[in-house]
Amino acid sequence: MQQASIRRTIFLLLLDAALLWLSFYIACRLFKHEIDTFNYLIDYSIALCIFTVMLTAVSYRYQKYTFENYSLVRISFRIVKSHLIAFALATMCMYLIGDVHYSRILVLATIGGVTLLDLTLYNLWAGLKHAKVIPDNIMMPRAARRELNSDTNAEPIDPLIQQFVKQAVLHETTPAVLNFLEANTNLYSSRTAVMYAEKLFNISKLPNNIYTCVVNLARLNDVRFINKFLENVNSKLPEGGILVCQAETQEQRKVRLLNKYPPGINYVFYAINSFYRRVMPILSLTQGLYFRLSKGKNRVLSKAELLGRIYSCGFSVKLDEPIDGLTLVVAQKTREPFFEESPTYGPLIKLVRVGKGGKLIKVYKIRTMHPYSEFLQEYIYQKHNLQDGGKFKDDFRVSTLGRIMRKLWIDELPMFINLLKGEMKLVGVRPLSRHYFSLYSTEMQERRINYKPGLVPPFYVDNPRTLDEIMDSERRYFDLYDKHPFRTDVKYLFKSIYNIVFKKMRSH
Repeated sequence: MQQASIRRTIFLLLLDAALLWLSFYIACRLFKHEIDTFNYLIDYSIALCIFTVMLTAVSYRYQKYTFENYSLVRISFRIVKSHLIAFALATMCMYLIGDVHYSRILVLATIGGVTLLDLTLYNLWAGLKHAKVIPDNIMMPRAARRELNSDTNAEPIDPLIQQFVKQAVLHETTPAVLNFLEANTNLYSSRTAVMYAEKLFNISKLPNNIYTCVVNLARLNDVRFINKFLENVNSKLPEGGILVCQAETQEQRKVRLLNKYPPGINYVFYAINSFYRRVMPILSLTQGLYFRLSKGKNRVLSKAELLGRIYSCGFSVKLDEPIDGLTLVVAQKTREPFFEESPTYGPLIKLVRVGKGGKLIKVYKIRTMHPYSEFLQEYIYQKHNLQDGGKFKDDFRVSTLGRIMRKLWIDELPMFINLLKGEMKLVGVRPLSRHYFSLYSTEMQERRINYKPGLVPPFYVDNPRTLDEIMDSERRYFDLYDKHPFRTDVKYLFKSIYNIVFKKMRSH
């Protein structure tokens, strides 16, 4: 893989040099066609050589020849950035050389031409890669390509390898887990990596795009940097690759501890364990002490946090199943990780919501869901759909304390911060997440972003039961608000208070 990368880099360096001189030749033919092009090549040869060195050096420095993904925006940005910096450096060098007089139109046409050629060729290549017209292993050695392109289902299973893998799996897990792996993965394929890995070092040794499935038998509870670990697995797998991992969830740990100790003592021990393993890693005051004492081992993970971390690292969960006190997860790589999205972990959270003008705002709330729950909206919708009132059915992301706070509206008190910042108003439609917003009709999406969201929604006036009824309720509110803004908000506010206090209306 390293040799293939070196060969590709050398090829692209030579290609850039050739495109630069080709661009200059085309510029001469277009703008100086009455003069011999060969003479221009002689006169500009020093400048062209300097710019060629600058362009290839800067391009290499700013990773123009590196393709860890095939994002058209990222590739285009690197090309334009490299060319501008190279042009600036070359201009400085020519200025220092002394008395040189070059045609501005030739210089600008050459720079623009090579940039346009690079953008066209690189983006064409990236588009073909993204569409899988060009395979990911095109630069691999032939032997590696034959192995990667072989049909896994038709690959003969070596009895010795099969027995070795079985013994290794059973040494770390149970027969039930082995049966699960055999049923849901190509466990004995040469393209499946089976490991017991708790550290990033174990993953970093894997070659890129060779294995289509990674099975980790170590519990994620014992991995110190879980997200970095999962992000590394993501980088090693090709698009559509499979990750199989396991963890003990908070719910499974509670059952285990309560059954392990005598009644009465078991709840005391469970409370102490929960504070040490669950509360201390969350609080900023105790977080550092916890990781120094525990080294990140045996931490508590709720099911929501487990699946949310997997989703945030670029995977979609295809299957999660409890087996022998652990939850096994089969996930598929669908995209790059959300490197720039900060998960909410403390008691006061900021949730990204769609505000006026389509601007994304951060709505303040007290945590009622387990950490990383914000990444699971699509998963919950697919699994449980919506219940009456527009909430998700059987939403396991909400904690026990969170359900109590939601009933008393304690969790929404920090939203007054958004009111003071001018991002929300007292009465208005709910601020929606991007996924929930995508469920609305196009007409309602376009209309919704014309108004500020509010603390008290029209829901408490109409008590809609389905998503269509919610949109109808909001549409009626908008129609009235357009005619009489102040009167409409006052009317909706007092009617909402009446329904909440006397009719016990709740947001389910």
